[in-house]
Amino acid sequence: MTDFQNLKDSNGPQVRPVAKRFVFVLVNNFTLLSFAGALDALRIANRQFSAPVYEWVLCGEGGQTITCSAGIEFSLDMDLDELRRDDTIMLCGGLNVQANTSKKLLGWLRREARRGVDIAALCTAPYILARAGLLDGKRATIHWKNHDSFIEDFQDIELTKSVFVIDGKRMTTAGGTSSIDLMLKLIAQDHGEDIANIVADQQIYTSIRTDQDTQRLSVPARIGVRHPKLSAVIQMMEANIEEPISPSILARDVAMSTRQLERLFRRYLNRSPKRYYMELRLAKARNLLMQTDMSVINVALACGFTSPSHFSKCYRGHYNITPYRERGSQAATKGT
Repeated sequence: MTDFQNLKDSNGPQVRPVAKRFVFVLVNNFTLLSFAGALDALRIANRQFSAPVYEWVLCGEGGQTITCSAGIEFSLDMDLDELRRDDTIMLCGGLNVQANTSKKLLGWLRREARRGVDIAALCTAPYILARAGLLDGKRATIHWKNHDSFIEDFQDIELTKSVFVIDGKRMTTAGGTSSIDLMLKLIAQDHGEDIANIVADQQIYTSIRTDQDTQRLSVPARIGVRHPKLSAVIQMMEANIEEPISPSILARDVAMSTRQLERLFRRYLNRSPKRYYMELRLAKARNLLMQTDMSVINVALACGFTSPSHFSKCYRGHYNITPYRERGSQAATKGT
């Protein structure tokens, strides 16, 4: 519940809330939705009290201006200065998070962590915390599109598919509206469920998610088909990218013949099981090429291709560009 301090004057004691401060650290190309959702939850919470219970500042490297991924420029309140120990850092990531992670930012985060400051990472910012070594031995989450690269880079961190994760003084979210879920959780801890529910109602947020909710839609919702055996096969495919399972084994595991499985995929997805599986593997390969420094050969192996030439041929057939050129074009984009 809210912390209060007593202020005495000639008329006796007065009580006012001590505002809790959130320091929004904006990284270049940060995602606007995650930042705005979190900040607006604090604004609405303040309106439920006679005096502000939350305050916030915008912080960033250089202390001048920063631009979000939508191209909007924000004026910053402060540089990476020393914070109060009871502050909460809200680290806001977005596009090209690897390229936008500086040594200065990493050092500052480590210093503030040593001082005991709580740190939350929104959208792709868990990558920055992991680079700083601040998620070692902890549970975390990150946007689903960054899962593959995160697992390859940080194999000792227990990565989940949750909407958000709170592990001690470290908090991570999956991006998008998941920052609202985290803030509603923190508001409920500070001021009770009733206040959090009021904030959610004000945001027309009708379904508050917990850390037990996963960030991606279910397989039936994603493919637009509700067929239990088809969903089960796709889940097996998604869980076995590095070592693909043969169609005959997939069919056997859902009590079907290979021919029946073929007809099922043709009917609902207009492609063979083999083609669908290949597209999943190539999609993961593209994520790894775009988001990591893994060699093309290692990307191929991580996606179930034992032959680099076969991988290159399949990749070019699907994306109309070779994996080597894809990697080169991504490097050029980061340099601009």
